[in-house]
Amino acid sequence: MFSKFHNRQRGFTLIELMIVVVIIGILAALAVPRFMRATTKSKQSEAKQILKQVYTMERTYRQENNTYLACAAAADFNTIGVEIPSTAVFGYVVAAGAGGIATSFTATATANLDDDATIDTWTIDESGALTNTINDVTG
Repeated sequence: MFSKFHNRQRGFTLIELMIVVVIIGILAALAVPRFMRATTKSKQSEAKQILKQVYTMERTYRQENNTYLACAAAADFNTIGVEIPSTAVFGYVVAAGAGGIATSFTATATANLDDDATIDTWTIDESGALTNTINDVTG
């Protein structure tokens, strides 16, 4: 006949399952913030790349027209040869110096990268100084 050992049910105990759940929770608590930081940093690379392109094209525009161009709309950016993709995370604006002939400009990129109150802000000026004035990446 059957021995007592053959009728024994096999499987995990509740304690073993709870330990696995706790371990997964700890790993998730460590991994999710790092993933979010990496995601926002990758989004910031868009702003850096487009602002550097704006800087180069504004300098070229000034060589040809003896002034910098203020840009707020996509058509303005197209005038200097910069295409802002429709999927861009950041919003872009170029403020040119006052007067008839603008001798300076500041291009600004802004976005809320992680749905908090802080707005990530990057700027570049006519000297090529790229600055992250407000950093939305936490930690």
